[in-house]
Amino acid sequence: MAYSPEVTHLSWGRLEVEGEESPLKDAKLFPGGVRAWDWNETGTRHEPGIQPADVEELLEHEATVVILSKGFHERLRVTEDTLRTLKDRGIAVYVEETEEAVRLYNELGKTEKAGALIHSTC
Repeated sequence: MAYSPEVTHLSWGRLEVEGEESPLKDAKLFPGGVRAWDWNETGTRHEPGIQPADVEELLEHEATVVILSKGFHERLRVTEDTLRTLKDRGIAVYVEETEEAVRLYNELGKTEKAGALIHSTC
């Protein structure tokens, strides 16, 4: 089983992830890897929020549990379509404030095929 890389540091605007040399601002984490989460790829904005296209890559890497970060001040929303997409595929999903999202991701990633979208600012 491909493991989910651990977030080793979190602060405003900065994520450090095991195996990644450069810090990231926003990240897609999944079994076997991590990459910068570029909102422009899917047109993501704080409202309406995280879209089904944003989580697709996590599912392609066989995540069985997904953690979605709302930001430190919980300004990033999650669309109902996104939640429905995950539920319809039998994926457990958690929507949390950023610090709790990272804590939960690191914890679940030890025993599950965890994926996460982490927003490290607002």
